[in-house]
Amino acid sequence: MKKHFFVFCITLLSVLPSFSQQLKSPDQFLGYQLGDKYTPHYKIVNYFQQAAEAMPKMMKLEQYGQTNEGRPLLLAIVASEENFSRLEEIRKNNLRLAGILNDKPADVTAPTIVWLSYNVHGNETSSSEVAMKTLYTLLDPSNAQTKTWLKNTVVLIDPCLNPDGRERYINWFTQVSGKKADPNTDAREHSEPWPGGRTNHYNFDLNRDWAWQTQTESQGRVKKYNEWMPQVHCDYHEQGVNSPYYFAPAAEPFHEVITQWQRDFQLTIGKNHAKYFDSNGWLYFTKEIFDLFYPAYGDTYPIYNGAIGMTYEQAGGPAGGLAALKNDGDTLTLKDRIAHHFTTGMSTLEMASVYNTKLVSEFKKFFDDAKNNGIGEYKTYVIAEPNEDKLKALQTFFDANGIKYGTVNDKLLKGYNYFSGKEEAFTLPSYNIAVSAYQPKSTLVKVLFEPKSKLVDSVTYDITAWSIPYVYGLQAYAVREKLSVQQRTPHWRPAPSPSNESYPYGYLISYRSFEDAKILAALLNKQVKVRFAEKDFTYGGIAYSKGTLIVLKKGNEEHLKDIVEIAPYAVGVSSGFMESGFDFGSEKVHFIKKPNVVLVTGKGASSGAAGEVWHLFEQQLNYPVTLINADDIDAAALKNTDVLILPDGNYKFLKDKESAADIKAWAQQGGKIIAMENAAAQIAKLDWGFKLKKSDEDDKKDDKGAYADVKRYENRERESITDFIPGSIYRVTLDDSHPLAFGYNSNYFTLKQSGDLYEFMKDGWNVGVIKKDNQVAGFVGSKLKDKLKDGTVLGVQDMGRGTVVYFADDPIFRSFWENGKLLFANAIFLVNQ
Repeated sequence: MKKHFFVFCITLLSVLPSFSQQLKSPDQFLGYQLGDKYTPHYKIVNYFQQAAEAMPKMMKLEQYGQTNEGRPLLLAIVASEENFSRLEEIRKNNLRLAGILNDKPADVTAPTIVWLSYNVHGNETSSSEVAMKTLYTLLDPSNAQTKTWLKNTVVLIDPCLNPDGRERYINWFTQVSGKKADPNTDAREHSEPWPGGRTNHYNFDLNRDWAWQTQTESQGRVKKYNEWMPQVHCDYHEQGVNSPYYFAPAAEPFHEVITQWQRDFQLTIGKNHAKYFDSNGWLYFTKEIFDLFYPAYGDTYPIYNGAIGMTYEQAGGPAGGLAALKNDGDTLTLKDRIAHHFTTGMSTLEMASVYNTKLVSEFKKFFDDAKNNGIGEYKTYVIAEPNEDKLKALQTFFDANGIKYGTVNDKLLKGYNYFSGKEEAFTLPSYNIAVSAYQPKSTLVKVLFEPKSKLVDSVTYDITAWSIPYVYGLQAYAVREKLSVQQRTPHWRPAPSPSNESYPYGYLISYRSFEDAKILAALLNKQVKVRFAEKDFTYGGIAYSKGTLIVLKKGNEEHLKDIVEIAPYAVGVSSGFMESGFDFGSEKVHFIKKPNVVLVTGKGASSGAAGEVWHLFEQQLNYPVTLINADDIDAAALKNTDVLILPDGNYKFLKDKESAADIKAWAQQGGKIIAMENAAAQIAKLDWGFKLKKSDEDDKKDDKGAYADVKRYENRERESITDFIPGSIYRVTLDDSHPLAFGYNSNYFTLKQSGDLYEFMKDGWNVGVIKKDNQVAGFVGSKLKDKLKDGTVLGVQDMGRGTVVYFADDPIFRSFWENGKLLFANAIFLVNQ
């Protein structure tokens, strides 16, 4: 008996590997039907791993990154066995088609490459379930249809772009839902708490980050995307539970660079989707709401990189749960949502296969036109910026997006001056960066650099201005002629190696960029005693600007090595006596106390705005910040706090008279409040001496007189945008003598997303003001245009021994508005020192 049992065990063990290597459907692997429950991210990862192990001749699984919370970011590559055996050659050939790789001629008979991106918004959960079903359908040996498609199509699947957000939502939903799904949308399982699962760990919307790549998820994904450059990209989303399904073609405005082919194929593929939806009796809509303009979406970024980029929107979202009762009396289930998304995915792959030859040829034509003709009226963009730190940051951005750049030798040129808004002659400085329009990424370059984007329809989904020179605060020119750009990396001055013995008194550190603010933060973290100069001064025949950091050896004896390591460009000084300006012992030289900083977060705060600040402190400044929920903010909580940051939000403690008085008293005792956007607007409603500016026309009727309020119902959407400003760039005149503006010249460019403008303060400092005719780019509603002038957008108000700093606009918008980061750092470290 024992002998027979031993033989049986050996036989069982010998066959187990073959069972484990068999491809399993999601239902088989998970032990439940897709749609019965939400699948945790780790199980999705496990499913993709088992599929890769089971089908090694058709599937490859790569990890392209890791989230802030440690979850893997995956990309599955699926092809027929024949194409899989030459997968690397197919990838390289695609780069040859795009003109990015030039080792040999491209093969125009190549497969179509389709990239499917699922679950970029964590609480739009159905699509990661669909990813598993799609993968199985493509790998299923018995599926003749997908075998046919894979003969001329390679499919890349990112099963979950935002694992941290997805897990945040699913963990919450699992905790609050019962044994059976409750379709009543008033039930708690349909109302997720702050901050919700839409965003990543730092509350960033990853579907606004493709071009900017401020987040680790985006950085890894876009790097991998640029290694493949697919012909088709689909981005899967969800919307409100009562909305029909949305698929291409998209709504206007289309950016003018979008080719006729890209427009036409959206229509072609949309008609194919409609065929399947019609046969099932499913509702859908096209050509509404979701436009193709802002460059950092999951549809527009691929489009500006030569692909057919599309957004697919299924009803559901955070209110969908597992089942949700709709207004028409039907119940929307997770299984319904899976079926709809799966259908558009299969329809996309079908059309990609059918139109393989056309997709590849048009893809090649897109890049041939870019290289040979240069896209747009401007053929060379020249950055004539003396600030090396800003230029280095720009280089990093170019490298991340595969944009070629170099330098030009022409000394006297003529071009559009972004700062003045005029065509002007200019002379190049020693250091410059030039970008030619004659390159594979020409379309993306045009979109990112155009001084003013052309809107064919002002009803748009996002911001309408983002030109790189304004984002980075760079002196730049758009030149109409093709210049000879030498493809080389600019060389910067080498860092000096100051000797502690040579300079017995201390060091000077320039303060002209956010990189310098990072140095200040690092010094403070090391307990180094730092001062800054309020006025310009001269030492050793060299002029130093106000804001220059001063680090004396006296009192920092234990940190001399730290100082040199942190600030390699520090200039040593042997005396505190200045040739001109104030000596280091002057009252015009201020000691910087290391501040304890609190960020208000939680219910009442905008999750995205709070996340921007949190990310800035942790990932950029590397400076400690304490996060306190808005409901817990009171005098006791602020006892050891120096700086209180109020991101955009709507705060109860600023509405309650007694609580607001406590916050004001805390500031008067030496605290500093940094109030951003609506938080500033809330304070303006209090009796603190800071007031919103009223338009001269607020109480007047327009020229229509008594009939001004008589409007056509069909024009309601158009009428609503007269007070609308989705994101427009304005020139701000700075008082660069104030510490808030140290490191800047007399101008700053702000991204306005509201009509908030403040009266000039009589008992405060109007550090940044908008004067007449200072709109630079973007759409502004007709009623707002006249209002947005002669008012304050950056203000500092003394409050007893403390200070309130007001930002009418977001200076660190989505973390890509680079030129505002130094302003924000100044508010933290320099103001009221």
